[in-house]
Amino acid sequence: MASRREAPWHGDAGLQPERTDLAWSRTTLSMVIAAAVFLRWLPHHGWFVGTLVGAAVVTALAINLTQKHRFHRAVRGIKHETMDPHIGSTAAVAASVVVLALLGIYTVLFLPLQP
Repeated sequence: MASRREAPWHGDAGLQPERTDLAWSRTTLSMVIAAAVFLRWLPHHGWFVGTLVGAAVVTALAINLTQKHRFHRAVRGIKHETMDPHIGSTAAVAASVVVLALLGIYTVLFLPLQP
């Protein structure tokens, strides 16, 4: 029977990498919920809403697929006491949220309601 691989040890009593990992998981869940809300708009605003759903799902997948890398990077940073912020991930998610918000506002204000 294959043993389960243990998470790398980092010695941080505050469990910072685990807390950060949970925050990214909540962000992923928020994007999936946003996609579900956008799906409710589909009958009212038409095919353009598929763009919103797709963007939210792609963002959630990107966060989920890169989550393990961020966790291991944080553990290595704590071990070697050389932790640098990873601004790229945060900026990408922030940009995605802004784009989704703008597209959502555009959809509600400018797309006609379907009968």
